[in-house]
Amino acid sequence: MNPALYRQRRLQLASRMRAEGGGIAVLATAPEHTRNGDTLFPFRHDSYFHYLTGFDEPESWLLLHADGRSVLFCRPKNPGRETWEGVNLGPQAAPAVLGVDEAQAIDQLADSLRQCVPQQPPLWLLSAAPSRHDVRLLDALKAGAAEANVQRDLTPLLNDMRLFKDAQELSTMRHAAAISARAHVRAMRFCAQRFADAPAAGVHEYEIEAEVLHEFRRLGAQSPAYPCVVAAGANACTLHHAAGTAALHAGELCLIDAGCELDGYASDITRTFPANGRFSSAQRELYDIVVAAQQAALAATRPGARQRDAHHAAVRVLAQGMLDTGLLPRPQHDGVDAVIASGAYKQFFMHATSHWLGRDVHDVGEYDALDEAQVEQPDGLGGMERKHPTRRLQPGMVMTLEPGLYVRPSPSVPERYWNIGIR
Repeated sequence: MNPALYRQRRLQLASRMRAEGGGIAVLATAPEHTRNGDTLFPFRHDSYFHYLTGFDEPESWLLLHADGRSVLFCRPKNPGRETWEGVNLGPQAAPAVLGVDEAQAIDQLADSLRQCVPQQPPLWLLSAAPSRHDVRLLDALKAGAAEANVQRDLTPLLNDMRLFKDAQELSTMRHAAAISARAHVRAMRFCAQRFADAPAAGVHEYEIEAEVLHEFRRLGAQSPAYPCVVAAGANACTLHHAAGTAALHAGELCLIDAGCELDGYASDITRTFPANGRFSSAQRELYDIVVAAQQAALAATRPGARQRDAHHAAVRVLAQGMLDTGLLPRPQHDGVDAVIASGAYKQFFMHATSHWLGRDVHDVGEYDALDEAQVEQPDGLGGMERKHPTRRLQPGMVMTLEPGLYVRPSPSVPERYWNIGIR
């Protein structure tokens, strides 16, 4: 925990608020959720809140004034509760540990809002997650005649800050990625050994998932960053297939899409491998196309390039591969440009190549360059429409590159490729 880092982020946000008229920002961490009965799901902080505080206890709120002064509201010390749930920080220790200017017990939140919000318009809230602001906040704003305030959206300011990762964030994300890579390798070796010992036996998807999750925790990650995808055989054609009871057999492919979360930051790795270590000729053909698409996307990813250049590069390689293999018959599709223009490639590749990565696996940040002039582009219907160009990449942005091919059975598709999914 480096309190100076979080303080600097709060000061940067306050500076942006001053440039937009000042005011006060109110953020809450994520609520606790009931799993069933009196059992809660494991608590996970809100990404925006944690980005500004580094604090991961529930029932926590942050008030940030445009002059940079910060007030944290958190659970008070409670020895009886700590016996069951462990030690909590408490308001007295919070300023020294977190670097906030002031801390109060959570039951003081409503009174504080009544006093400060009406005097400091505008009021900044996160439109990205209005449910995070509970009844206490709404009641306090009404009691303080907050309807006279101008309400502003804090989300764009924070999204633009979070889009650019600093050195500490990049270090954490590299560590998370290394853990996830080790987990994928462990799963591959597990399958290879099982099929070496018993070539005719199958390996259940949930067994493979267990190897991935084991390695995450063994190497210090707190949790998966998103539900693990472990898809055997034809299941790999379902993009977000959850690991189940299906068995992976020799001769099939296994697709794993899994990344750990480490210290609040996500990783995201997708790999596909042959169950028993050897591709069939058809599997190898499609696998090589997807690898070439990823290499093309990598080559297109550099500072100054457009965010979507990687997707366009990958689609061109994939479209050519679809023509070369007969997934798309040439008589009906006259060249790569025609395949792309018609969108015919989406039958086998229906998602984007990349997305931002950070505190959330699909991290925040605009993909369009809203500060640049609009351009006219074909609307696909014979006319033109005005669109913002996609933004240019800059150092500190982090994105995934994960092209794929998914071939479901179809009379128009060569049977040798049926039920092959690769990402």
